[in-house]
Amino acid sequence: MARITKKQKEARAKVEKNKLYSLEEASALVKEISFTKFDASVDLAVRLGVDPRKANQMVRGVVSLPHGTGKDMKVLALVTPDKEAEAKEAGADYVGLDEYLDKIKSGWTDVDVIITMPAIMGKLGPLGRVLGPRGLMPNPKTGTVTMDVAKAVAEVKAGKIDFKVDKTGIVHAPIGKASFDAEKLVGNAHELLTTLMKLKPTAAKGTYVKSIYMSSTMSPSISIDTKIN
Repeated sequence: MARITKKQKEARAKVEKNKLYSLEEASALVKEISFTKFDASVDLAVRLGVDPRKANQMVRGVVSLPHGTGKDMKVLALVTPDKEAEAKEAGADYVGLDEYLDKIKSGWTDVDVIITMPAIMGKLGPLGRVLGPRGLMPNPKTGTVTMDVAKAVAEVKAGKIDFKVDKTGIVHAPIGKASFDAEKLVGNAHELLTTLMKLKPTAAKGTYVKSIYMSSTMSPSISIDTKIN
């Protein structure tokens, strides 16, 4: 069993067991219990009352966080030559096509998001076994397969993220950094939760949002009241 450090003990002591915190309280507390030497990521884990094995209960979507993620998202734009200039101007870190397809075939996946065009998807199909497990396969539903490449790149750079419920019924998503003001974390969390509520499947029965936890890198989790405004 891993030894608990002094800082971890101090962080755990600040989180009351069995207490359901408000978003405002949790956002302030998560900053207090973040003890890493780097700017830790702050994440939400939302357990939903859905069965992701059933297609009509799959929850997947995108959300534009009003205050961004705090992370410089590395974007690869796989586009035809006539779209390269606009992708670069919008801020894409890597722009091209065949040379990057070859790199991906060789195992290169050092990006956060891949944006492409409908006509290119045929070439990406064979790379599904590389991109799929890493969550990098472009998808029209998340806006990463589009003719408006510039807009898609700009939105990702500004804080647009996509999320998907995992096989255990939990949505994990970043909502900022420990260095963010608590108000910004609240705003981002509220935007994500509001989006999740709008995506509630009609086939989902019973309690939809079962639990919400906020945490930062290596910090304890803070339980949040699911009855949020």
